[in-house]
Formats: sequence, structure tokens, C-alpha cells
Amino acid sequence: MPGPGGPGRRASFLTEEEKQQAPKITGALLRRVFSYLAPYWKQLALVLVCIAIASVCAMLPSILTGNIIDVLTGRDLGGWIGGGLSALVRLILLSLALNLAGNLIGVGETYLNNWIAQHISYDMRNQMYRHLQKMSQRFFTSANQGDIITRMTSDISGVESVITGTFTSILSNVITLTVAVVAMFRKNWILALVGMAAVPLFVLPTRLAGKKRWKLAGEAQACNDEINGILNETLSVSGQLLVKLFGREKAEYARYEEANGRMIRLNIRERMAGRWFLTMLSTLMTVGPMLLYLAGGILIMRYDSRLSVGDITVLVALLGRMYGPVNSLLNMQVEWIRSMAMFTRIFEYYDMKPEIDDRPDAKELTNAKGEIAFEDVSFSYDGEKLTLKNIRFTLHSGDCVAIVGPSGSGKSTIVNLIPRLWDPTEGRVTFDGTDVRDLTLHSLREEIGVVTQETYLFNGTIRENLLYAKPDATEEEMIQACRKANIYDFIQRQPEGLDTEVGNRGLKLSGGEKQRISIARVLLKDPALLIFDEATSALDSISEAAIQAAINPLIEERTSILIAHRLSTILAADEILVVRDGEIVERGTHAELVHAGGTYQELYETQFKGAEDAPEEREKTPREESGETSGRTPPEKKA
Repeated sequence: MPGPGGPGRRASFLTEEEKQQAPKITGALLRRVFSYLAPYWKQLALVLVCIAIASVCAMLPSILTGNIIDVLTGRDLGGWIGGGLSALVRLILLSLALNLAGNLIGVGETYLNNWIAQHISYDMRNQMYRHLQKMSQRFFTSANQGDIITRMTSDISGVESVITGTFTSILSNVITLTVAVVAMFRKNWILALVGMAAVPLFVLPTRLAGKKRWKLAGEAQACNDEINGILNETLSVSGQLLVKLFGREKAEYARYEEANGRMIRLNIRERMAGRWFLTMLSTLMTVGPMLLYLAGGILIMRYDSRLSVGDITVLVALLGRMYGPVNSLLNMQVEWIRSMAMFTRIFEYYDMKPEIDDRPDAKELTNAKGEIAFEDVSFSYDGEKLTLKNIRFTLHSGDCVAIVGPSGSGKSTIVNLIPRLWDPTEGRVTFDGTDVRDLTLHSLREEIGVVTQETYLFNGTIRENLLYAKPDATEEEMIQACRKANIYDFIQRQPEGLDTEVGNRGLKLSGGEKQRISIARVLLKDPALLIFDEATSALDSISEAAIQAAINPLIEERTSILIAHRLSTILAADEILVVRDGEIVERGTHAELVHAGGTYQELYETQFKGAEDAPEEREKTPREESGETSGRTPPEKKA
């Protein structure tokens, strides 16, 4: 029987890190843990009954074995058992029946146990996912993504082992140990004490051997993590390309070979330590029975005791039954602390309050026009340094405003305040005259379409990515959106059309193709406000031209905000806002700003000029050709 540290078992001691991070187990924590068990109390009660019956059924054949031996040695047991061949047959059949009953009940108990564990895990995963969906952008930009996934998967999966292992193991071991001890003392209290005195001889060395094995297993796991890191780095698409371009194949192979060899040596040491451990364990397990045989023999031969050979056999069998429960219960404190630590980690996430949420009196945004106003808005990510300072501008329905400025000036932060990815530190942002914080998040975000520089496509088909915006969209609606986004011709050339696979994160498509599909996806949503956040900055001139051809008609149709590094993207705007160090330092049209001697002229000289046609040589926008303007006088320029 493997002890702690044996194959498939966790260490029977806490690591230094686990000791430092051990949670404080309070009544409130326990009540919260058991609150997840409460809905399934009927099934839990049935599990408890099954464990009790299965433990008794597993113990009785050991007792019957002693009776079988006594019948074989000619002892008349009296009562219904009697003696002779008929008694032997009855005892054997009863023993077999009890074994079968115990095993069948054990199957039922295992099913119920797993059913409860899976349903609790299901409840907790749903609760965690629903809660994480409500968390603000600050949470996802500051939290480690791997940690989020670990809590969502490994930690909650660990709860299943707590239910099927720790909780039920305590019940099963306590019942088994109680039945064994009572049965031993009923047979012979002297031999029972002798047998129990031998238990520490088995337990203490087992813990020491388990600790040694765990140390080696930990080193092997660390080495395995290193190997996984090498594989992730060098066999990924980007990593493998870098290896090839720098000719590092031999060096990376040598690094992998060394780590792999180190892991093999550690695995061999661990398994040999396990083999020595099992050898020592099997030797120690014979000490207790030998002591019982010795003490029993003395009682029978020296004191003419009523003790029989069958009784000694029963006591030896019951002693063997005690080893597992005693060892398990001695180590249960460790498992209990680990279990509580797992629940504590999960509860840490549950207890995080969503920073951005609907107010109790929030109202639905209906018949949206897309009028946006920033009223003296200031914002800080850390609560200390202001990223935005006194931002004030109005965007009327149907108008287009461009926001330009050096990198890190706060352009994207401004537009992220509109769909409430963040909330202002001071001031307010309004949508159609209503503070965005007074609108429901769903209705607000339904009316805002954002196309970012880093396009994200799900691993699936073009159709599936488009339907993400509008699950009930018709084929004709998807085609129209693709035409407007200047991507339909490309889709038609694909053998599978809209059912073309885009690959993981859209890797099967070019940057321009991905961007135009993302524009089509936003158009299918049909929002009142369109935001293009540097949608062409990472593309070549040909892809940029195709996307620009898609964007220009769109900003004529609806309210839009453009953030761009390239002049071609912003020339069609009704007004340009120049942002520097979180403030609007200039505003006006291109013609007004290009020779004003400020930040815009500096940007034009260093970033736009030479890369774009001069203003007088560029194509006029549809509004300019028709002589239309935004219908309002641009606000005064702010120095």
C-alpha cells in the first residue's frame, strides 16, 4: 500500500511557500465553503450512508476469515454457524456476498461523489466566468492572464478533488478506523493494544520516505517546467521563425538536450527512491502482524487462552485495515490546509468588486444619435498621475472628429472612456446628453463600434467572426457589410467564401484583410458611433488605401472618431483635436493647424510630410466637393 509520497499521491508535508501562504481558517470561511455543498445535502447524506455501509461490508469479510479458519481447524463456533462443511460453505458465500455488496455500494458512492463534485465545479465555473465578465479593463490590464486562467481552470478543478478526496476521505477513514478498532478490542483487548502500538513503526518512516520522494518530484517538475518553456519559446510560430533567422537550431537543440537529460536523471532517482521506499514499507508492514502472532502465541501456549488461530488472523487483517486510514488522517491536516488555500484563492476573485457596473437606476439608451460630449474630463490610471487633464469637446450627430498627437499622449484613453472601459476621475462623458454612467453598459456599448489597430479574430470562419457582432444576421446583411468594408471581392475569390477559415487570431489572413473583416463586423453591429483607433497605422500603403477607401464613406454616414498617425486618415474629419501630455493643446481643420507653428505642424513635418500628398494635391472628400461643412463653427483653439 503506497503511503504519502507514493505514486499518484501529493506530499504529506507543506512546502515553505505553502506554510507562509496558509490561509487563516475561520468559521466564516468554512461556512462559505460548505455553502456550495448545501444545495446537494440530500446526495451528500446518501454518500455518507454509502460510505458507512461500504466500510462495514469491507471489514466483515476479514472477521469472517477468522471464522473460516476456526471451522477448518475443527472449532465449533456454535449458533447458526455451527461447524463442518455446511458452515464453511455458508461463511464463504457470506464473505463473497459482503464483498460484492461493498463493491457495488462503493460504485454507487463513487458515482454520487463525482456527481456532486462535478456539479459544484459547474456552479463555481459559471459564477467565476460571469463575475470575470463584469470586471473592468483595469483588472485585465493589471492581472496576470495566466493567473486568471489558472483560477478559472486548475483551482476550480482542484475543488473536485477536494470533494471526491479530502471530504469523503475524512469520512471514510474515520468510519473504517472506528470499525477496525472496535472489532479488534472486541476480539482481544491485549492484542488490540499490541497491534496499535506497532502503527507508529509504519507511519513515521513512511512520512520521511514520502518527504524525500516529494523533494525529488519537485526538482523533476521544475525541470519539466523548464523544458515546457523551451518548447513554447522555440516551437511557436514566432519563436521558430526567430530560431531559423538567427541560425540557432543547434544551440536550441543543445539547450533542450541538456534539460531533457537532467529530467531523465531526476525521474530515475525519484522512481528508485520510490522502489526503496516500497521495499522498506513492505518490510515494516510485517512487523505489526509478527508482533500479533508472537503475543497471540504466548497467550495461547502459556496461558491456555480462549483465543483461537482464527481470532489472531482476524486481528492481523484488521491491523492491516488500520494502516491506510491512520496514515491518511495523520496527513489530512496538510490536505485540509491545501484545500482551504484553494478555496481562498477562488474567493479572492469572487470578492473583487467590478469597478465598472450598472447603477441601480441606470436606463436603456434608445434611438441613439451618437452625440458625444466631454465635460472637463480628467482621468488617472493609478489615482495619482493624471493621464487626461480637463478634456472638453463636443461631437455632434453625423460629424467626424480626428484625434492626433504623439504616442502616449492619451488619445486611446479618451475614446476608451466613451464605452466605459474606464470611468473619468473628474468630469463626465455624455452620450446623447446623458452621462454614460447613467446608462446600462449593454445598451451603451451596443451603439458604439470600435476598430482597433490590433485586430482580434476568433479561430473559426469569416462567417462566424461576422456573426459575433449580430448572431441573427442574414446572408445579405453580411454581404452588404463586407461590401462596405471593401473585403467582399477578396471573400468571393476564396473557395469557401464566407466559410473560409481565418486561423488562430486570423493568422491565415493579411493584416489588411483582417482589418477590413473587423470593419465589416462593426458595421454589422450598426452602431450610432464609430471609433477607428489607429486602424491603419500598422499596415502597408496598399492595405491602408483599401481600408481608407472603406472608411471614407462610413464617416459620411454616421458619427465617428478617428485616431491616426497618418494624414490620409484624418483629412476627412470635420475637426482635428491635437492632444499632448493628456491635454487638448490645439483644435481646428488641417488647413488651420498645419501652419500654426504648434504640435500639429511638428507632427506634420516629422510624420506626415513626404509620406502623404500635400493638402492641395489630395483628393477632396465628398463633403468638400459638395461644399458641405459640419454646420458649426469650430471651437476656439486652445494654446
